[in-house]
Amino acid sequence: MDGISFDIRRGETFALLGESGCGKSMTALSLLQLLPPQAAGNVSGAVLLGGSDLLTFSEMAMQDVRGSRIAMIFQEPMTSLNPVLTVGDQIGEVLERHKGLRGKARRDRVLDLLDAVGIPDRTRRYRDYPHQLSGGMKQRVMIAIALAGEPELLIADEPTTALDVTIQAQILELLKQLQQESGMAILLITHDLGVVSGMADHVGVMYAGHIVELASRDAFFAKPLHPYSQKLFASLPGQHKRGQPLAVIQGSVPSLACEFKACRFADRCDFAWGTCREVAPRWLEVNQGHFARCHLNDPAITAPPRARPAPQVERHAANETLEAGQGLLVIDRLKVHFPIHQGLFKRTVGHVKAVDGVSLELQRGRTVALVGESGCGKTTVGKSVLQLIRPTAGSVRYNGVELTNMSVGALRRHRRDLQIIFQDPYSSMNPRMMVGDIIEEGMQAQNIGTPAQRRKRVEALLNQVGLSSEASQRYPHEFSGGQRQRICIARALAVDPKVIICDEPTSALDVSVQAQILNLLKGLQDELGLAYLFITHNMSVVEYLAHTVAVMYLGRIVEYGTVDEVLKEPKHPYTQALLSAVPTLDEGTQREVIRLQGDLPSPVDPPQGCHFHPRCSHALAVCRQRYPRYTKLTDSHQANCFLYGDGNDR
Repeated sequence: MDGISFDIRRGETFALLGESGCGKSMTALSLLQLLPPQAAGNVSGAVLLGGSDLLTFSEMAMQDVRGSRIAMIFQEPMTSLNPVLTVGDQIGEVLERHKGLRGKARRDRVLDLLDAVGIPDRTRRYRDYPHQLSGGMKQRVMIAIALAGEPELLIADEPTTALDVTIQAQILELLKQLQQESGMAILLITHDLGVVSGMADHVGVMYAGHIVELASRDAFFAKPLHPYSQKLFASLPGQHKRGQPLAVIQGSVPSLACEFKACRFADRCDFAWGTCREVAPRWLEVNQGHFARCHLNDPAITAPPRARPAPQVERHAANETLEAGQGLLVIDRLKVHFPIHQGLFKRTVGHVKAVDGVSLELQRGRTVALVGESGCGKTTVGKSVLQLIRPTAGSVRYNGVELTNMSVGALRRHRRDLQIIFQDPYSSMNPRMMVGDIIEEGMQAQNIGTPAQRRKRVEALLNQVGLSSEASQRYPHEFSGGQRQRICIARALAVDPKVIICDEPTSALDVSVQAQILNLLKGLQDELGLAYLFITHNMSVVEYLAHTVAVMYLGRIVEYGTVDEVLKEPKHPYTQALLSAVPTLDEGTQREVIRLQGDLPSPVDPPQGCHFHPRCSHALAVCRQRYPRYTKLTDSHQANCFLYGDGNDR
């Protein structure tokens, strides 16, 4: 951080926006004097809370501020909650420390807070441990802990990044409701422009330790002034950008250990010229209340007529040679049931029905998006298709060959055609192996080529995914998240696959890095005719990349159709709720968000009848009695719902 200035008024939300590594979280930690020791001694400036400068407070005095006047919700609730303390004890700690409550008074207040954050069955949850809660409920507990001290300022550091859109909508609505009731200020740290649009009153865009733009939400979304802000908007995927590459920000955020003497964004800017690399831009009020740090907005500096204009994007070349309707991978009534063992003799007392009758078809050069809440079985489908998890029943046929009954040796010969890209690239690579060896490993296992040919192939693959050949001599920890995901894509491509399972490959990435990965995947598909099963909960990515969409709920597909049919005219009530919860940048669109009651039921004991009926506002009597078969709405669109016929259209 270097000269950060902003103010947050009571009852308002200030959003701090920017890529990972730009200093957002460090800014938040500095307000609470929680910086690491090596950085804590170099803090200057002032942090005024109600007129008192927190930077002058001793550690003892700050202990009275943290959790009381200022509270913080961290990005990952599981690592923030104590796994050996119950929910009630963790919330009660704050009440005892800052409010002096003990005994029955403390318990009653904890139960009130659990009610306030919308946790059902509060008495039972009071005694639960964090691991017994879903992701959404853990985040609600974190909010309850933060609110226990009745703070004047709540710092929310990426509070919904790892959550599904339905749970994200619930959490954001909860924060707005609690803010209205208590009048607290919120500092919202995020890289999601949709969340900023729905939550913020004012926006600060941060880059390389500087705030480069500051404005009201309306002014910022109407006309962002800084080239970095403009590129963030241009990087967003969506329906209107199908068939053309997404705008990307080349390079990465510079190290904050550098000494900056000019514009920090110059090396990545489409409009930079000589002055940008020699003179630091001034902080200027371009319009009333709208500030920016850029030479393009400085009336004292004349920009050249062609200040490195943004390159014209070319449309992806569509692969017209594909055979329509060619079923490359056919999944038919796939089931994966995990046995539950109990007792000394490990008797089977039940099953977790993770996947319960899924049917899909992947065609060459096409993308099927598999969407749904966490816990619905999406990843299990992907792993069972590859036989990394053996199915309980059903069929998986690749090029007409059945995979489910193959021996390990026979299946090994088909591994090269079926590959996977995991959600977390770092944990899916061996940290002790160099990148070249990681990419080459699959070729060695399949006995592809000589050592010299494999090394040449590794260099070609690195170039193909946008990395230099020198990367082969480095280790995974030396790369950024986006670069590591490129390495995983190169590893998957090494054995010339025909089908790739993409398991949330962009969920943890900034929008600019996400754009690079999506461009790469789309370009490779057009060039090589790859088929993708794309597992995600990001609907804007689905709009941009997918050809067909399958919506999954509690182990089953509830709606299936083309991307336009499912996203523009959703029929199943669950799909409608899922899409209504997606944040939007279009302020002119007033959408009613459909709130789902309760959490996803357990796959151990799914509800009788339609699995969705306990959370469905349109449930009929028959929904509670039996599960609907699919109803064919068009030749390509179907839904498992009694609202569209008797479900016997087979």
